[in-house]
This record gives sequence, structure tokens and C-alpha cells, in this order.
Amino acid sequence: MDDELEQLADALGRAVATGPADLCELLADAAHRSVAAPVLVPRLNRVFSRYQGNPIAGPLASGDLLEVLREARRRDTIMFEELRTIADAIAEDTSARTAPVARRAADATANSNAVSGGTFNEAVIQAGSITGGLHAYYGQTPHSGLPPVTDWPQLDRADPIAFGVRRTRRIGDEPPLPPYVARDCDALLEKVVCTAAETGGLVLVTGEPLSGKSRTAWVGMLANLPGATRLLAPAAGTDLRGLPAVLRGRGENRCAIWLDELEGHLGEHGLTPALLAELVRLRVPVIATMSDEAYDAHRFSGQARARVLVGVDPVELGRVWTADELRRLTGARADRRLGDASFWCEDDGIAAFLAVGPELWDEWWRARRPNAHPHGHLLVRVAMDLARCGTDDTPIPSSLLREACALYGPEAAQAAGEPFEDALAWASEVRHGVAGMLVPGDDPDTWRSFASLHRDAVSRQDAPPVPLGVWLRALEAVHGKPEHRELVVECAQSELGAVAEGRPEVGLVLGRLYEATGQGQYAEEWFRHSADAGGVEAAVIVGRALADRGEAVPAITYLERAAEAGDAEARARLALLLAEWAVHWLDRLGESGYESAQEDADMLREVVKTLPYTVKE
Repeated sequence: MDDELEQLADALGRAVATGPADLCELLADAAHRSVAAPVLVPRLNRVFSRYQGNPIAGPLASGDLLEVLREARRRDTIMFEELRTIADAIAEDTSARTAPVARRAADATANSNAVSGGTFNEAVIQAGSITGGLHAYYGQTPHSGLPPVTDWPQLDRADPIAFGVRRTRRIGDEPPLPPYVARDCDALLEKVVCTAAETGGLVLVTGEPLSGKSRTAWVGMLANLPGATRLLAPAAGTDLRGLPAVLRGRGENRCAIWLDELEGHLGEHGLTPALLAELVRLRVPVIATMSDEAYDAHRFSGQARARVLVGVDPVELGRVWTADELRRLTGARADRRLGDASFWCEDDGIAAFLAVGPELWDEWWRARRPNAHPHGHLLVRVAMDLARCGTDDTPIPSSLLREACALYGPEAAQAAGEPFEDALAWASEVRHGVAGMLVPGDDPDTWRSFASLHRDAVSRQDAPPVPLGVWLRALEAVHGKPEHRELVVECAQSELGAVAEGRPEVGLVLGRLYEATGQGQYAEEWFRHSADAGGVEAAVIVGRALADRGEAVPAITYLERAAEAGDAEARARLALLLAEWAVHWLDRLGESGYESAQEDADMLREVVKTLPYTVKE
């Protein structure tokens, strides 16, 4: 360890003596951020004042620096690692600048060429005279695949979705992203972004998958950097070694680097300690995000790339929303998406509800194809439709999901080719590290749809309607929960009442729902609505109810309508009712003095008693 310390001191001492003035500023800045700044800063300043710009005295500075570094290592390991990172950057930069010169010099010697009275300036040779055969070298800035700064978009005109912020559900003509709901870490993020804007350096936001890292980091950058800042957001794996050269040509432009999912930008061609040190020297902030798992894997791996993260205190974003954050979310309910998230989600699923929903919907929708997962698609749809019917988050037994598939006609036939077990496994597979389309319930083998799916089905105009039979299965699903049964009926009234005109099948379902919940008056009203629209089954129900109450005349009207449509029960009921009605009027006629009428009435009464369909069920 002492040998390493001596090498570090020697490298920094030579750099202080021969390097640019802003190198000393970089070292001082690292010391000022240290918890041991009161002790370390004065000692570093003394080293700088004695040896800066003095190549002869430079190597001697390593002795003084050795003591400072030993103290830094003892008092503040983070600051010590920063100094070591700066030394690595100096060594890498020196190697990059000298290697091409040495290589070209060797080539020139081998070919008996000589250059006199000139200088080598990277890719250009300015020569006084040239002897020997002429070999021309056409140079290019190394790793120049990066666009010039003038081609970078301005921050206030950049599309956050294009740069990694997940799109959310859209309802109608709303903007792609809902209003940002302030998180508790925003104050800390503002502080570190403002500092990085002045001094350069890495700002890192970490959190669990889909905790809202990218949106929070983007808003923190947008709120605290000038809108005219030029922004580079390279794709993962982009070679960043030429970034300092590109930035040196930025002119008056302020610049920032956006590295969403930072782990994709680490490595020898990505963000290295040397490159980060150079960006600090150039005072260019780097705004990045990283999952907790990726951060831990890289930060504590012991690999060289982990040193990029040393000395960087991440801004941690929790997936579980605090009470204050939830209150702010509730206050933003004017946006329907945020309102849905506030109403439907637990405090640990809000960001996932907003961000994962579109991904799940798109995958679910495409799975309906015959060569995809038509049965899995249908199982998810059944769960979604049951939720739309008012079952809320009531878990649905898989047996009910399976049976209800038969209500979907052609879709059920198409789904038959995929085994139920395979369909259920696909539908419940966890996606994006958050949830599947079907989420397990508290009881074994029960499921519910991911909350955003049925909310999307409610809001999307192209969402398929709920089959009428599913409303009755929804009532079955919440058996034993009176408040949920009432909610199913209320949802049905709201959803179906407006489309019941001229549709007898709709009135019949509403009548059945009201009947099952003991609301006889409303049930009969909807049965009559269905019968008046031509519903045969409802006409039998209404006719039977009227007959049982002794209202023969209107009963005959409804039963006759159903009997003419071929309903056997209606015909039997009608025949009996007409016979009883004939007996009634023959009795009245006999009371008027017609003896034969009374005899006919008695005879018909005996016949009616012997008819097999006179026994009430």
C-alpha cells in the first residue's frame, strides 16, 4: 500500500509541477468537498504554491504530497479515491497524447524520412523542410463518432421520452406525460445538480425498478440547468473517449451529459474515472440514473469501473411513496392518470401503474393473435372485464376465469388451442421486475388484473366491450360481499343503462342483477323494458309476475307475445291463464241468471285442475 501511495504522490507531484493551472483547481475542489477539508486544504495549497509550474522542483513535491495523501487516506477514503481517480486521468491523458507521436516517429525513422523545423500537432505536421520519401498521414480526432455540440438538442426542447423517461397511459388528448408530482428527494437533487452545473461531476439517482428515477432525474436537470444547455444522451455502449475533444469545441455553449441506466455506459470506452475527471475539469455535469441492484453490483464489485462511483453520493429514490408524496399526488388528481394512480394503487405501485401500464397493454393486445397467446390474452381480458364490472380488486378463482372464457364466442374457440396451464403461466409472468398482467390474490389460485389494464380498458375507445354474461359472473365472483354486489349493480346501471334502448338482452341482464340483489321493483322495471323491446324471456318473467298478482289482463298481453314467439312456458301459462279467466267470466255470467254458464264454469274448472302444466314450479 505504501508503494502505491508513493507512486500516487509522485504522479500528482509531477502533474502539479508541469500540468495546467486548472489541474490544481480540480485537486483543490476535491479537497474542499472532503469532511477533512480544514486540515487538508491548507496543506495542499502550500504544495501548489511551492511547486506549480516548476518542473525542477516538481518531483520533490511528491514528499509533501505523500504526507497529505496519507492523511487523506486516514481521514476520508472517498476524497482519497477522488485524488487517485484524477491521477489515473492524468496518466491516461498523457498516454493518449504521446502514443501517436511515438508511433509516427518510429514509422518516420523506418522509412528514412526526416522532419526539421516543425512541430507535431496531433493529426497535423507543420514542417520547415522534409527530406526523403514523402509519406502523408491523414489524421482524424480519435473516437470522433460523437456529433459536434452544435448538433446536440437544447435541454428545454428535448423530448424526455426519447431520452429514457417512460411514457405513461394517455387518456384522450392529454400530453404524453402527466404533471410531475414532487418527491421528497427533490431538494437534495436540486442541490447536487446546481453544484454539478458549476463544477462538473456526476449526479446519480438510484432506486428500484420503476420507482420513477428517470422522470425525477430529468425534472431535476430541467429545473436547475439553463434551458439552452446542450444535451448529449448517447446510446448504451457508445464510445465516449472522444467526448473531451468534442467539448473543447463547444464555444460558449453550456453542456450536460445524460446517461440513463448508467451501467450501460461503464467500461473502458465509456464513462471511466479518467473521463469523469476530464468532464469535471471542463465543468460539464453528468446526470445519470441507476437501479439499486446495478449500483450495488458495480459499486462494491472491486472492479476498476467501480471507481467511477467512488465519492459520488447517490440521490436515493424510494419506490414506496411517503405520506407527504401521497398528499401531493392527491392534490394532482385533476390529471385523470394521477387520479387513477391515487385511487387504485398502493403506495409502492404508483410509478409502476403509470409507467408499466402501456407496456403491459401493448403486449396483451398483440397476444390475441393465433400464433401468440390467444388463451392467455383471453384470461387477462376476463379478469379485466370482471374488474370493469365492479369487482374492484377482488381476486378471482382461476376456475371462474376459465369458465367465463366460454362467454366470448369466437375468441374462446381460437383460444382452445393453447393449454390453460400455459396460458395462465404466460399471463401471470412478472414483467419489468414489477408485476404480471394477472396478479396473485391473497387466496391460493386466485387472480386479478394489473390495475392499469382495466382502467385503460375503461378509457380507451377501441377497447372491446364487456360481454353481457360477464356481469352475472361478476356478481357470482363477489358472492358474500354485499357492498361489492351493490357496486356491481351500480356499475351495470351506469354502463348498460345508457345503451339499453331497443336492446332487450341488456334490460334482461339488468333485471337479473337487480333481482339477485333483492331489488324487485327495479328488476321488474328492467324486465318490462326488455319485454317491451321484444325480449321473449323477459316477457315470460313479466307475464308470470303479473299473473301471480292477479293482474290477468296485462299478464295475458306479455304471455301472448312470448307464446307467439314460440316459448313453451309462455304458451302453458297463457293457456292456463285464459282458462282461469274464462272460468272467472262464466261465474260472473252465472251470477246474472244464466244457469248453463255456471255449469260450463264448473266443468272448465275441473278440466283446468287436471291439466299437467297447472302445477306451479
